[in-house]
Amino acid sequence: MKIDIQKNLVEFTPENADEKSKLEALWRLLVDCVRFNKKLVPVGEYIAKRDAFARFAIEGLKTQDTMETYPEVHVDADCRCYCQTCNKYVELKKGDRIPPCCGKLMEVLD
Repeated sequence: MKIDIQKNLVEFTPENADEKSKLEALWRLLVDCVRFNKKLVPVGEYIAKRDAFARFAIEGLKTQDTMETYPEVHVDADCRCYCQTCNKYVELKKGDRIPPCCGKLMEVLD
């Protein structure tokens, strides 16, 4: 993962497919199209000579026991889903789970 800092902006550039999918998952955790976005808050300290990683907490993320549960619905063919609230689109492959967005499951478009 390439990290570039320009004044008050930080850019994360994935360098392989695994990092790309993890960055997308992080983005979906942090960004809420309708309500408030969450923040990354540093936890502990990071000393490059000693630590192999830097740790951050996601402020405002509900824990599993309080998180709304969505039905696990999978698509039976390749398709596109969209959110009626924010008009975001995602491409899904056969067997993928329909993701929630803006507080409800996305709608299958085709």
